[in-house]
Amino acid sequence: MNMSMRLQLPLMWCVLLISAVGVVWAKQQSRNQFVELQRLEKERDQLDTEWGQLRLEQSTLVTYGRIEKIAREDLHMVVPLPNQVRLVNTKTSRAP
Repeated sequence: MNMSMRLQLPLMWCVLLISAVGVVWAKQQSRNQFVELQRLEKERDQLDTEWGQLRLEQSTLVTYGRIEKIAREDLHMVVPLPNQVRLVNTKTSRAP
C-alpha cells in the first residue's frame, strides 16, 4: 500500500461517518418539524372551533329579543301608552 492509499482510506471513513451523522441529524430535524406541524394544526383546529363558538355567541347577543329583554329588565324601559306618544312634524313650513 502506498502513502496516498493510506491517507485516502481514513479520509473516506471520516467522510462516511460525517455523512451518516448528517443523515441522522436531518431525519431528526424532519421529525421535530413534523411534530411541530401537528401541534400547530391542532392549535389551528382549536382556534377555529373557538372562533365558531364566538361567532355563534355574538349572533345570539345581538338578537332583537335579547336587546328588548335587556331594555326591559336592566334599563326598566317600557313601551309607552298611546296617550304618551307625541308625533312631531319634521317638515318645517317657511313663511313667504
